[in-house]
Amino acid sequence: MVNNEIKSAVEAVLFASGDPVPEWRIAQAIGVGNGTVAEAVEALQREYAGRGIRLIRLGEKLQLCSAPEYAQAVTRALEQRKPPKLSAAALEALAIVAYFQPVTRAYVDAIRGVDSSYTMSVLAERGLIEPAGKLDAPGRPTIYRTGDAFLRTMDISSLDELPPLPDLGTDEGLIALQNKIEALQAAEQDAGQELS
Repeated sequence: MVNNEIKSAVEAVLFASGDPVPEWRIAQAIGVGNGTVAEAVEALQREYAGRGIRLIRLGEKLQLCSAPEYAQAVTRALEQRKPPKLSAAALEALAIVAYFQPVTRAYVDAIRGVDSSYTMSVLAERGLIEPAGKLDAPGRPTIYRTGDAFLRTMDISSLDELPPLPDLGTDEGLIALQNKIEALQAAEQDAGQELS
């Protein structure tokens, strides 16, 4: 059983940061092992169930955030505008990065068949993708991967939770992909009508 002092220290670090913090860094800062921090995190997650805040895991990082069911209240209270939706081009580029990362912009361009400079900069600006180094090739192009905001936005803890890509080498795979796209478009249209 983790004592209250350790749970409180973990909670204080995450609250003060506001941003995701690596679990190992918290362990190092409070002078305990990673396993102890993991136990404290599990205990805090149980305590926060049904409350207004959540402790979420984003890969190897941890973050405190508001509970999704109170998003409208938080938005109204803070008078924040809803962030603009991503364009189809941005979603396409983001999917390429998410499934094939790390990738260069040229790789995204090659798959999409168009220049993705602006789209990639928008995704990076929003924190959905981030630079992950340079490719050891002429010109040393930047390689990109998804960022913490991607995991948070998709409401997943790791990339392993992404749905598998259909096999596009078969007619069944192409039909399955088309059906999923149509279902997403229908859901988006329904959501737009509800807001009107």
